[in-house]
Amino acid sequence: MYERFYDLRERPFALSPDPEYLYPSRVHQEALDYLRYGLESQAGFIVITGEIGSGKTTLLQTLLRNLDTHTTVGRIVNTMLEPRELLETIAIDFGLDPTGKSKALLLRDLSQYLVDQRVAGRMVLLVIDEAQNLSLGALEELRMLSNLETEKSKLLQIVMVGQPNLRDKLGSAELEQLRQRITVSYHLPPLDIDETANYVNHRLRRAALGVPLEFPREATDLIHARSRGVPRIINVICDATLVFGYAEERRIFDAPLIQEVLAELETTGVLPSPGGTTASPQPQAPAPAPAPAFATAPAPTPAAPPSIAAAAAPAAIPSRASVGAAAVAVAPPPTVNPRATSIALEEREARIRQRELELAEQRRVLAEEYRLLRAQRQSPPDPSQVVTAENGRVRLHSPASGMRFEAPREGFWTRLKRFMLGVSTS
Repeated sequence: MYERFYDLRERPFALSPDPEYLYPSRVHQEALDYLRYGLESQAGFIVITGEIGSGKTTLLQTLLRNLDTHTTVGRIVNTMLEPRELLETIAIDFGLDPTGKSKALLLRDLSQYLVDQRVAGRMVLLVIDEAQNLSLGALEELRMLSNLETEKSKLLQIVMVGQPNLRDKLGSAELEQLRQRITVSYHLPPLDIDETANYVNHRLRRAALGVPLEFPREATDLIHARSRGVPRIINVICDATLVFGYAEERRIFDAPLIQEVLAELETTGVLPSPGGTTASPQPQAPAPAPAPAFATAPAPTPAAPPSIAAAAAPAAIPSRASVGAAAVAVAPPPTVNPRATSIALEEREARIRQRELELAEQRRVLAEEYRLLRAQRQSPPDPSQVVTAENGRVRLHSPASGMRFEAPREGFWTRLKRFMLGVSTS
């Protein structure tokens, strides 16, 4: 919609988890380091948690994109499953057929598959997204699968990604044995006020075809206050800002425009209304880096990166202090008429389409005239052609060929020059 107006190759704030737009913030880089370490150590379960829209799936896509060709990946997205259904889904994702098989046969086939992959020199990785939806029984079934191992390492590595309540579920007494098998755990906090500004302008630079757009600090501070640093909400606000700016032909994204956008998003229900007036935003100090939880007796592993530290209590899953979201006191924005904005946007699109049709017709006429002009210069005159001039237009008719052509009396090259000037200023 607005890409051409802002000279963008695509929408920079689309909600799809595109690894190309991953902003390497401190916390996202740490999370990637932990994931890589967990995979290299081949020691069991890895748990990544974060709020809704915090970038977990984008992080996961980035990790999977960079895996080598010696890793077989199974990925489970629909996790509203009972234990038996989970086993069948895993088998199907690895290319096995569970139809009509008992649980014992299904586990035998999975075990044989993992052994065959190891013999072939391949590592098998099972990624479970939205893991907070798994029942206690399904989580316990995963623990049993993790028991498939050789004398030196696990045959199956499992990465569980979910919302914060996954940590609460794993902390229950019923899952004590599973919790002890978690070797790396990391929680993604929201972006702080500085990271929000860098995140917004990073995505604009990635999508730019020419000189990139930039949101000023006053705008990103307002966006941070309203989004609490959650990347998905930041994307929603920024995308709406680009739409509003396009409708009003604005390339400067100041605080009043952001306030207008926020009011519109709250009016339409895209964003909930804020609970009340809050204090002005203050820069926030980075939170300390978390330490992953290691099992009581981990298998020999490669040396950990400098950012990895062993926790004192192996059974506990360390939590990360969330960065508090700053906010600003915002004056009530002017009343916005959604219908008027929509009409203005439609009228602008209609004007652009009409102008494109006019330019296309002018190009066609000029191309035809140029073809005739070249033909006349390269061949002797045709006495059968009849040329007449009337009302400022020239008409050409050739009875022999049946060709007819009509154009303004004004010279071709003069009109071509006027056409090119018109295109450059349109």
